[in-house]
Amino acid sequence: MKHPVILIVGTVDTKSDEIDFMREQVLAAGGRALIMDVGVLANGQVVADFVNTQVAQAAGVTLQQVMDSGDENSAMALMAQGASTLAAQLQREGRMDGLLVLGGTMGTDLALDVASSLPLGVPKVVLSTVAFSPLLPPDRMPPDLMMVLWAGGLYGLNSLCKSALAQAAGAVVGACRVARAPRFARPVVGMTSLGTSCLKYMVQLKPELDQRGFDLAVFHTTGMGGRAFESLAMQGQFACVMDFSLQEMVNQMGGSAVSAGPDRLMGAGRKGVPMIVAPGATDLVDYPAWGQVPERFAGRPSHDHNRLIASVGIDANMRRELARELASRLRQAQGPVHLVLPLQGIEEWDRPGGPLHDAEGLAALVDEMTRCEWGAVQLSRVDAHINDAAFVQQVLSVFDDWLSRGLVKKVAP
Repeated sequence: MKHPVILIVGTVDTKSDEIDFMREQVLAAGGRALIMDVGVLANGQVVADFVNTQVAQAAGVTLQQVMDSGDENSAMALMAQGASTLAAQLQREGRMDGLLVLGGTMGTDLALDVASSLPLGVPKVVLSTVAFSPLLPPDRMPPDLMMVLWAGGLYGLNSLCKSALAQAAGAVVGACRVARAPRFARPVVGMTSLGTSCLKYMVQLKPELDQRGFDLAVFHTTGMGGRAFESLAMQGQFACVMDFSLQEMVNQMGGSAVSAGPDRLMGAGRKGVPMIVAPGATDLVDYPAWGQVPERFAGRPSHDHNRLIASVGIDANMRRELARELASRLRQAQGPVHLVLPLQGIEEWDRPGGPLHDAEGLAALVDEMTRCEWGAVQLSRVDAHINDAAFVQQVLSVFDDWLSRGLVKKVAP
């Protein structure tokens, strides 16, 4: 892509100089720029390609209604809605290739919505005074978002903030030039897992699926990976999902920041994508290893995976709660669902002698799953650990059966 079109979004009334400088940097990098004005107070000095009245109209209101909406928060929420609608339309029509948004907390709040409106694989760069801040909730972060800290850029141009502006412009233009949208030349099986020190089934399943003519895409279930997985599942990009690492569900239930949001495990089911599911790593709640064990789980066995992330084991009651929630979500699926329950353990650290071994907790999970109402969901029990070959063989047995019956299509979507 020689001359990618970059949609620059910002408040022209307060950031005219910065937006104009970014447009110059996009042009200098070989791109073309479209400006979208999301300010509401005045027109500013930069002539926008999409003015604020158009943005408001895309949200179904007038600019005056935005200004009369109550306060700056409600006004910016309406502008975020309109900007998201317009950006998504421009991308669908092939009129823009990448997104560049700048702002403080207000602009970043809007930027997260606009970036989330675009598909995975469209380059998205946000230049923000609160980049990587704990103010940004994980469930609002697009899984492929790039952020640059807008150092020294709260008001007016200077050499420090120009450096950040130029870096962000170069990043999005460069990303557009080399970006490769997923082509899905072969049907894709979407799989969830953690690292092979915890869950190992993908090592055996990848060559087996390859022999059957399927690509395997494995998503790391540490929050953003689960969000990307759910997004692609909702788009119908998977021929089948093997959702074997559901720890993000437990994290969300336990109040952990390592969450993929409340709709985890729902995307494929809503789309009718065939689902093979297992309760891998649902005995754990993650927390930052550099912090403290959450008070709710004080005294429970824990494991430091590295200096970033640690896990604490949940009790039997929470395992039963997880089983009921799992049944509730799977019952809503519109396509075939098969739950494989490994009776001897659900992650490597829960084996006998391991730091998170809890025979009572595992027994509670199995017992509650026996009691749950599963509707049309098929359930099979495997007298093995999730990391044993017997688990893999059971998964392949279900997959091959669905393949032979045409439930899993051997064609790319």
